Amino acid sequence: MTASDSTVSPRTMRRIALASGTGTVIEYYDFFIFATAAALVFPKTFFPALGDTAGTVASFATLGVAFVARPLGSILFGHFGDRLGRKTTLVTTLLVMGAATFLVGLMPTAEQIGATAPIALVVLRLLQGLAVGGEWTGATLMAAENAPKARRGFWSMFGSLGGSLGLVLANATFLLIDTAFSEAAFMSYGWRIPFLASFLLVAVGLFIRLKIDETPAFKGEIARHGAARAPFVEALRSQPREIAFASGVLVMVFAFYYLAVGYLMSYGATELHLSRTTVLSIGMLAGAMTGVALVLGAVCSDRLGRRRVIVAANALAIVWALTLFPILESASVLVFAVASCVTTFLCGIAYGPVGAFMPELFHTRYRYSATGFAYNVAGVLGGAVPPLVAAAIVTTYGGLAFGVFLAALCLLSLVCTLALRETRHRSMESDEEARPDRSAPLPPAGETATA
Repeated sequence: MTASDSTVSPRTMRRIALASGTGTVIEYYDFFIFATAAALVFPKTFFPALGDTAGTVASFATLGVAFVARPLGSILFGHFGDRLGRKTTLVTTLLVMGAATFLVGLMPTAEQIGATAPIALVVLRLLQGLAVGGEWTGATLMAAENAPKARRGFWSMFGSLGGSLGLVLANATFLLIDTAFSEAAFMSYGWRIPFLASFLLVAVGLFIRLKIDETPAFKGEIARHGAARAPFVEALRSQPREIAFASGVLVMVFAFYYLAVGYLMSYGATELHLSRTTVLSIGMLAGAMTGVALVLGAVCSDRLGRRRVIVAANALAIVWALTLFPILESASVLVFAVASCVTTFLCGIAYGPVGAFMPELFHTRYRYSATGFAYNVAGVLGGAVPPLVAAAIVTTYGGLAFGVFLAALCLLSLVCTLALRETRHRSMESDEEARPDRSAPLPPAGETATA
């Protein structure tokens, strides 16, 4: 038995899960308040000269900039995560994200400094993207490399769960401020408060993360073989097939999630003419639904297998993508709420197993780099592109055309998942992952794979 399979006590696992989840709550709170502001505030404060439609497109383009930066962040922080350790890297990503978010809250508007304002906003969003590119991976590995094999799906889910709680917290903060301030005050300075308040959350996150230890899998790898000189290069050389297909597994998850937290919020406010309070309240409900689905998907993956749960969710998502926009055209608040919640529920079911599935695909010495890169390439394909093109496609060709586009992304995730093998019986400390013999069956449950 390995350390990750036997020696970590339940109490220690709860502390690790708390550190993993709390950190991602804070980082994704920072990330999502930008998405919320991009839907509700930034078109008027940073892109007023472009008009409503073009201003919204430009605002979501700044949102998409972070997704382009995320693969770069995964390579950068993955390099240090595989060489220096998971804990040190997680502390760094939290500090970078916190600083960038706080500075957004201090940003002058386009009316005050002209074109410099949106340029500076893009730079800060790039820093957010770099930080979050290394965050989820490190938080997930901290749990996955400590968890007992039989419940690895459950424990590895807490990093992802922190993201959904971050969405709820972001929407709740904006909702409270929207209720407390007039329209003019909210647009003038009220929207800045969630960004400035993130400073306090970062302090809490640092306190918790500094209390945890490095993972046994990483310490064992360093003791036996030393650190890889170029982890990302080694990963590409050793497991190019797994990286390629893993990069497609999460495309549906990102597409559905950022459709719900970004474009659908804008759609509800501008096309359905719902109040900002209504849109934010539904956003909170959708975020909570993601959390419920995450737990369900993770628990089922420990019993049924990671691959089977992800495949089922993607198959249902194809049908839902073709149904979503025709349903939304009813312009009903109830229908809008149900549509948002079903969208986030499906992505949560697929997202739940991924915290274990992705790390289990790769060897310890380059696991941070490979997992992070695959995860964040999916973020570009699914998280950046759909919100950016949604308004243009819906305006020109109608909602059904965009549904077909979404269905194609879901099909991509389905095919990529089917191309990978089941992983739930693998040991996190075995060399078997690095150069798998694809003709050999995986070891049965409870046994450790050997090289």
